[in-house]
Amino acid sequence: MTTELFTQYLFAGITYGIIYAVVAIGFNIIYNTTGIINFAQGEFVMLGGMISISLNPLMPLPLAIGLAVMLTTLIGALIEMVFIRWLVHPSVLRMIIITIGISILIREVALHIWGEGVRSLPYFYGNEISSIDILGAHVSPQVLWVVGVCSIIVTLLSLFFKFTPLGQEMLACSANRLAATLCGINAKNMVTLSFMLSAGIGALAGCVVSPITYTQYDCGTGLAIKGFTVAVLGGLGNSMAAVAAGLLLGILEAFSIHIFPLAFQDAISISILLLILFIRPHGLFGSKEAAELKEF
Repeated sequence: MTTELFTQYLFAGITYGIIYAVVAIGFNIIYNTTGIINFAQGEFVMLGGMISISLNPLMPLPLAIGLAVMLTTLIGALIEMVFIRWLVHPSVLRMIIITIGISILIREVALHIWGEGVRSLPYFYGNEISSIDILGAHVSPQVLWVVGVCSIIVTLLSLFFKFTPLGQEMLACSANRLAATLCGINAKNMVTLSFMLSAGIGALAGCVVSPITYTQYDCGTGLAIKGFTVAVLGGLGNSMAAVAAGLLLGILEAFSIHIFPLAFQDAISISILLLILFIRPHGLFGSKEAAELKEF
């Protein structure tokens, strides 16, 4: 393998890996606050991309992306208030079925609104033939946008949970929801906020990757599977570990093309998920306690 090809695979792996990591962080935000595994997380990414694509002809691109993120954030809040908030101590199986049902519902609505066509936003800088030469590899400027924006998302989320009162209240609900409630924290509002936050970051990621990966009504399903794989691989609830796990999965997928046909790429993530669930269900960086689903 030449240096140029190695660098090309590496940047492709980093790009997809950080996308998977952002989706996994969306899983972890909701899981930490509620104990719910939200299998509709991938649909937030799809909605962000599709809404911004529809708005782009009507307004400047930054404004279209901002509005798409806001609308998807509101959709996340609506989903929580309509489908989740009224439930009292639901079982894990019930929550899994509900979130899968929400995912199917969003996907079908998207199909009726946008159809089966594949769409994309324009490149933020340059076009599809523009490239930057890095160690002999040709890297699209949009790849740098993806890596940069997703890295900023991860950094800001870490700062939010560590230094802001609202973030610490969400962490308190994660540690002990009953104790947090007794301390005056409105746990239901924290749950709604977790859905809004995960929907918003998913939508922003969907906008940034749209020029590269393109967007279709059913693209969220694959992202949800990859994001869940990364969340489990890193350890459920550990968002920083999700970044390392996402990069690991993305790079493995990228280099696998050198050995296996492209059609087998998705099988790699599924195989890794099954292997982790059998051998180390608490993930590479998680504790055994984190592997046990929290009571909602």
